[in-house]
Amino acid sequence: MLARRPLRSKNLRASAALLLVLGLADLLMPPAHADAGVVLNESLDTSVARITGSGHSAVYLSRICPDNSPVKMRLCRPGEQGSVLSNYTTLGEDQPYEWNIVPLSVYLYGVEDPGDRPLVSSKAIKAALEERYRDKYLAAICTEQRCRTGKSAEWREMVGATLERSLYMFVVKTSVKQDRALIAEFNSLPNVNHFNGITRNCADFTRRVLDTYYPGAVKPDYLNDFLMTTPKAAARSLTHYAEKHPESEFRVLHFTQVPGTIKRSSECRSGTEQLYHSKKLVVPLAVFAWQGVPAVAASYAITGRFNPEHQFEAHASAEAAGSAGNQSPEIGNGSTVSVQELAAEGSLERETIVGTNGEWKQYQDRLDAAVDEAIRNEVIPDRIYLKRVFKKLGESSTISVDANGSLWMNFRGQQPPLRVGISASNVFAVDSDGQFAYQIMLARMADELRSPKHSRETMLDFKQDWTLLADIRGRGLQTAAERSAQPEPRHSTADTSKAESSLATPASAAAPTIQPVTRGGHSTLP
Repeated sequence: MLARRPLRSKNLRASAALLLVLGLADLLMPPAHADAGVVLNESLDTSVARITGSGHSAVYLSRICPDNSPVKMRLCRPGEQGSVLSNYTTLGEDQPYEWNIVPLSVYLYGVEDPGDRPLVSSKAIKAALEERYRDKYLAAICTEQRCRTGKSAEWREMVGATLERSLYMFVVKTSVKQDRALIAEFNSLPNVNHFNGITRNCADFTRRVLDTYYPGAVKPDYLNDFLMTTPKAAARSLTHYAEKHPESEFRVLHFTQVPGTIKRSSECRSGTEQLYHSKKLVVPLAVFAWQGVPAVAASYAITGRFNPEHQFEAHASAEAAGSAGNQSPEIGNGSTVSVQELAAEGSLERETIVGTNGEWKQYQDRLDAAVDEAIRNEVIPDRIYLKRVFKKLGESSTISVDANGSLWMNFRGQQPPLRVGISASNVFAVDSDGQFAYQIMLARMADELRSPKHSRETMLDFKQDWTLLADIRGRGLQTAAERSAQPEPRHSTADTSKAESSLATPASAAAPTIQPVTRGGHSTLP
């Protein structure tokens, strides 16, 4: 056993080098195949969703992009990320369009470059990004007042979706021929809305799009959804189809809601699942339809169970542009990487993306030490304050947006003017207040670590945030010290060393050599 380890290590290193080369090549030239998939948005628990808990369904397309307009599509050009295609009850635009298509990063974060993604969510922040999008992309088709200012204009739901909810993407590979067929069909047909909540809802639209690629892959679950197609049924049926067709290279991506003051989204549910779990419906069901309770419970327990988070953990990916991982290519030094070894690499990649319980525990311990240091140095008054940071800063500030989408929180009545960057690209800018920036990053990390799995970002994303936290720490402590008129921060050298160590990525939690090369996923962020 011991004698085989050097050869195995050599082969694994060769595999890592190969995957890195393949990933770089994938970025530099058009891929042989791309992806399409079901986007499962969690429920906002508003309006009808308070009763149904169904969430929303859309379609991810990695090689199809908007053609100078959200109502026309084309193949993406080199460097473009792909897009999300969706329909709603009413998009609210000048004409009753059935669908809009928006760039992937705009859909997720409200900005074109994921590096400019917002670190904080609030209604004011989302509204600012929506207005920027309207001015930039909808000027020609959103001129009427109801579109420009109406809250019911649902084009707004396609801008910065992660500011108000978490989502999953269940993706399978596609060919250029299939992508061209979809483009030709949708560009030639009238883009006119005929939305109907029963027979032509968002999940029915998703089923129609995926049928272009894999007929019958997305199906309704009439038994558990009472003769309707629901978002969860779309994701569930595509998952079952892909498990029977391994050549589809099925993967699941997870994008979580940005911490902030917007109400947290809740997990999607099917019809019987909502009846089974919802406290709001228990009493009416027991009083008026008690005979149906056993049938509902049995239907859900036997045929309706489907957990998106479990599917993500089993098929986790930060890559949405195809993979060559099922091949056994020759490495330059003559070594052959076996399918079994590549499978082991896949398992390692999944663990890297999702994170282990031990890793999350280590980061919690290190954050606790960082928070203790921040309290000692008067960056924050106490631990409870971290739960109020987003609301506290938002109450005394206004939001502005740069041309590239970077967000600033500007504090009223301050002389000289005071502001803090609240995007990943400007939180550590020279004119971003160091103490407020550090407060925001501490609050963001604390929120992530106490979130349930379906609301917690991936380990890859968390490590990127941790790097931001470590980068801003020094300025945060310095600014706090200056404001408290202390010549030296009131802590010992030993305390400082301990805190610096706590912010460093632990050796056991360090990312492995293989970093997935992504197109549009979180792991491309700086």
